[in-house]
Amino acid sequence: MEDNQENKSEVNMEKSDEKVSLEFSKTTLWQVISAVLGVLLIVSIFTSGFGFDSPTGAVVKGNRNDPNVDDQPDIPTGPVDVSADNDPVKGDKNAPITIIEFSDFQCAFCERFYTQSFGQIKSKYIDTGKVKFVYRDFPLTSIHPNAEPAAEAAECANEQGKFWEMHDLLFGKQEEWSDIGVPKFKEYAKGIGLDTDKFNNCLDSSKYKDEISKDEQDGIAAGVRGTPAFFINGIPLSGAQPFTAFDALIQKELNK
Repeated sequence: MEDNQENKSEVNMEKSDEKVSLEFSKTTLWQVISAVLGVLLIVSIFTSGFGFDSPTGAVVKGNRNDPNVDDQPDIPTGPVDVSADNDPVKGDKNAPITIIEFSDFQCAFCERFYTQSFGQIKSKYIDTGKVKFVYRDFPLTSIHPNAEPAAEAAECANEQGKFWEMHDLLFGKQEEWSDIGVPKFKEYAKGIGLDTDKFNNCLDSSKYKDEISKDEQDGIAAGVRGTPAFFINGIPLSGAQPFTAFDALIQKELNK
């Protein structure tokens, strides 16, 4: 009888040890997983979603429609001779500082720049006559199917003198139109008081497709590899940088 009780006691102890071991293993496993996730979170924060090549912008290596081809020139580090072409300008055309942006209306990083930095640049520098801001198109069609139609919509609005109104709507309502495209652009045109027949005909005809393509080619020639990309008096600044980054470069140029 005593032997049976001892055997039962030993079995219970073994089960208890197994349970403790199992619980310890689960705890250890979750600790390891939590630690790994914590490291990945930190990496993600500092690389904006693991975009290692450009932590604040959508990166497209090589041909913009083939991200796997790396045949583009390196991103320049010094002043670049990049043309403003005949693209829309906000601010005094005689301002001492020119900022040229190559952008994609469907790009989340471009929207981030618009919501977080553009307004401050406008109030401090554009509205005070120190900066003229030029917008040029660089739609990443391989990942943003409605980026090019959006660029065409803005160009068509520009025909009627309302580029910046359409620009602001496209970035301000990016999530709303990203999966819809053209029908929303026509709705926006009506909302900002455009001649809708003229706008719709312009948009439906892809009238500005070649103009947009020229912007892209100029951007590639200047070393643009993703959006948004900026040139401040020719000095490259890549990605949705905070206002402080723009502020520092603008002040440096103003103090020359």
